[in-house]
Amino acid sequence: MLIRIQVKQLRLGMHVHELCGSWMDHPFWRGAFTLDDPKDLKTLLATGIKEVWIDTAKGLGIAVDEEGDAGASEQAVAEEIEATLAQADKSAPIVERVNIAQEAARAVKICAKSKQAVSSMFHEARMGKALDAEDALPIVEEISTSVMRNPGALISLARLKDKDDYTYMHSVAVCALMVSLSRQLGLDEQQTRMAGLAGLLHDVGKMMIPLGILNKPGKLTDAEFMTVRDHPSQGHKMLLEGKGISEVALDVCLHHHEKVDGSGYPEKLSGEQISLYAKMGAVCDVYDAITSNRPYKSGWEPAESLRKMAEWSSGHFDLRIFQAFVKSIGIYPIGSLVKLESNRLGVIIEQTEKSLLTPVVKVFFSIKSNARIAPEILDLSKPSSKDKIVSHEDPAKWDIHDLQELWSDMPATPW
Repeated sequence: MLIRIQVKQLRLGMHVHELCGSWMDHPFWRGAFTLDDPKDLKTLLATGIKEVWIDTAKGLGIAVDEEGDAGASEQAVAEEIEATLAQADKSAPIVERVNIAQEAARAVKICAKSKQAVSSMFHEARMGKALDAEDALPIVEEISTSVMRNPGALISLARLKDKDDYTYMHSVAVCALMVSLSRQLGLDEQQTRMAGLAGLLHDVGKMMIPLGILNKPGKLTDAEFMTVRDHPSQGHKMLLEGKGISEVALDVCLHHHEKVDGSGYPEKLSGEQISLYAKMGAVCDVYDAITSNRPYKSGWEPAESLRKMAEWSSGHFDLRIFQAFVKSIGIYPIGSLVKLESNRLGVIIEQTEKSLLTPVVKVFFSIKSNARIAPEILDLSKPSSKDKIVSHEDPAKWDIHDLQELWSDMPATPW
């Protein structure tokens, strides 16, 4: 039986079914858990959360003399849940689109908490605890909502991960990329949520790889390479033992390294043998992998990465899905350094509807003077704009190290 009670009524031994409030507003990585640690109880009492739902079938109920204060009979609970679900069915949530700087401030917090949640979830999986989709859904919801408010902010921030946290932030980034790609492909809300969850869980099999191999900076031996290649199968086994894991998540986990020409692994599937979601996972996984710093190499710039992927696309990726992916993030993704015809450098801060070649650029450097200039925002899609992009550039070539701050108005954030 579900009962809503005040936080001050919580006791050790109760099973918290749901914390009333946003996932971002509380310090726990999962929303449902049995309250068996006094430290967790103390933390809950110190938060701003006023009420929680408890499940008396899984833990202790409230004391008899408190029942009058609980304010939720079984009938009342059922009526409230039915009313909430009925309202939810009437319309999808309306999310207001915001500018890049506004969303970047929120995305920093979402990335940090998501990394902590994925880290905890994956470490528990490494220790043999079965995964529960319910634990992962709040992460997917926060990431999805951020992508709806402004798709570039969280995607661009998650790409700037520290190599030591690669596996966890890679999962966050692929989740966000899958959500963005799903929207571009016109998938509905439920399909988009399933794609996001699949992206979040696609690399869980890496928890079975010894850390010495996973974080090895040098070339892998043949035996080590085979261990790494086994992670889709290992992850699939782990998800099969989990609770509430969808067929989509199982499929993407097992098949995100398949290639349309049949040269991928683990099953050498080709063409239409590979599902839509697995093809999506392949594109999102590779993009984030090659744009990220790894223990054994530095990441490529976003625009250069897309150029390389285009060269591989005939054998590696489904062309339609790759083209939709490019449209979802832009030929010059947010955070890309570009050279303009006016002999200035700028960083991409927004995409525009008119053309993939005419994004919004923050110009900040004069090549002629070899010096910083006062930042200027140019919307290259406007008829009044006479400038245009001539190439993407490597920030290291120009000794530029503050691109994140330039496009997001946020200082560099190590995860």
